[in-house]
Amino acid sequence: MPPYEDFVPRQRFQHDLAFSPGSDLLAYSSNAGGRSALWVVASSGGTPRKLAQLPGRIVRQVSWSPDGASVLFTADHEGDEQYGIFRVKLDGSEPTQIIEGPDCQRVLATDPFDPTGRYLLYAANDRDRTVQDLLIHDLTTSDEQRIEPPAGVAFAAAGISPDARWLLASGFRSNTEIAIYLIDLAEPETKPQCVTETHGPALFEPQVWAQDSSGFYLLTDLWGFTAAAFYNLADETLSPVVQQDWNVELLDAANGTLAWVVNEAGSSVLYTRRDDRTPTRLDVPSGVISTLALADDGQHAAVLLDTPARPEEIGLLDLNDGSLRYLTDARPPALHVIEPIGPELVAYPTADGRTVPGFLYRPRTPGPHPVLLSIHGGPEGQERPRYAALYQYLLDQDIAVFAPNIAGSTGYGSAYQKLIYRDWGGVDLDDLDHAVRYLGTRPEIVPDRIAVFGGSYGGFAALSCLARLPYPWAAGVSVCGPSNLITLAEEAPPTWRTYVDTVLGNPEADAELLLSRSPITHADAINAPLLVLQGARDPRVPRAESDGLVDRLRARGVEVRYEVFPDEGHGFVIQANEIRAYSEAAAFLVAHLRGNGQ
Repeated sequence: MPPYEDFVPRQRFQHDLAFSPGSDLLAYSSNAGGRSALWVVASSGGTPRKLAQLPGRIVRQVSWSPDGASVLFTADHEGDEQYGIFRVKLDGSEPTQIIEGPDCQRVLATDPFDPTGRYLLYAANDRDRTVQDLLIHDLTTSDEQRIEPPAGVAFAAAGISPDARWLLASGFRSNTEIAIYLIDLAEPETKPQCVTETHGPALFEPQVWAQDSSGFYLLTDLWGFTAAAFYNLADETLSPVVQQDWNVELLDAANGTLAWVVNEAGSSVLYTRRDDRTPTRLDVPSGVISTLALADDGQHAAVLLDTPARPEEIGLLDLNDGSLRYLTDARPPALHVIEPIGPELVAYPTADGRTVPGFLYRPRTPGPHPVLLSIHGGPEGQERPRYAALYQYLLDQDIAVFAPNIAGSTGYGSAYQKLIYRDWGGVDLDDLDHAVRYLGTRPEIVPDRIAVFGGSYGGFAALSCLARLPYPWAAGVSVCGPSNLITLAEEAPPTWRTYVDTVLGNPEADAELLLSRSPITHADAINAPLLVLQGARDPRVPRAESDGLVDRLRARGVEVRYEVFPDEGHGFVIQANEIRAYSEAAAFLVAHLRGNGQ
């Protein structure tokens, strides 16, 4: 059997792609070679070229200057999420930092330049750590215009209209309450105008301007599932463009072509429409499209595509015939000697009459098999059919994997997503309880050989399972998982204050509930062997959360392995760290699920 390392993709990508003007080059960020760097690859194919790498920094967003002579990018220091903005020319010279000042969260607009290329649009919390403003930076004079948001709103910049008249932005309160704002650049003293407030609180995410500046496309759940819509500036109307019984997730437009991605039961389906004609469904391999960018000609699209059979790659789609050509190759050695196993979409009932969907991966050998219960992060995330090195390794070791989309998951409507709001460790834990019961009904599963795994929120949920569900757990793994919800709420990034109060709870007003739902409160009930993986620079789940839990368990003699990564934040972006962390997790799970202990 191949070792775990042979299942690991050769590179990981940040979810941002940018075509150069003319679309002959594509810029992106990946950790090919082991460390995060800015890369470019010809859209015609060929060997990617590393354009910039900053010691100790993680490249996040990428964008081309309008003249095509340079690439802008954001980068933070070892995952601390304090982003700086940098520029690098194509001639191989060293990157330069565009904006000086104290460390803060500087986030580029989706389309960060005005039509002339002189002004740069971004958001930052440099004035007040708890507030995210919009800033328009003059690249010639370094002067800046600042636009402050209403109370309780975090601004994010979308872009400036092609006629340079309007600035488009979103105002974030929570993942299900995002409004859209317009700023009239012809009237410098004008206040931001919320153009969606008449519709009440809902999800409104700006996407892209119409080429004639008549309005902009957006995504909204105003009519149920997330739909694509168009806002017309002239009559201030909002009209649906694409409505389905699944969420529209991504949308882009260029040269008369509209392209969008629909999340159908977890799988991404890509559609295009030209000049208001009948939409075309493209035959893309079944999996997940996390990023979509249209070329200027509207004839091609770049995607980040992840399937159970092949890890996430950059692909170029010809929108005329639907053909796909990969521009990168991240396939690991194991995929040359084994055939990856795809999941079965299943569902199970809960106590309150809901049905929870999930993905069950089964080894090819006859059962019954031990099983890993894998819990996604978020909590407003979604388990989807994509390549997972850990899953494929465990399957090769005759261990099944079950990954449910419990209450709070996205992809099933906003009502389902909001079930977890201010109820962490409540409805979600009940869903996980019923997941274990469901596994007990499957003849191919060994019901008393179950381990639990999760990262971030999934780590919290995994710890909650071990502490609060009365099952003989074989083992547990928590990656950057919070153990104390009060601490988590208190230490969240300052600009998340409204979001945390809405989704998790207020650390003062809701202290009693948060403490009662915290795994640290029930730590004395944890007896299963536990592996804890933690980034020392994590700005969301401080290391102290893991330190305290580990100390409590070790004092009782519980088997705990604890690994702290000094140069990582929330999760892993350095390839060597990721391989070491998940190699340990894989070995730990195999040892305890297959019954040979240490």
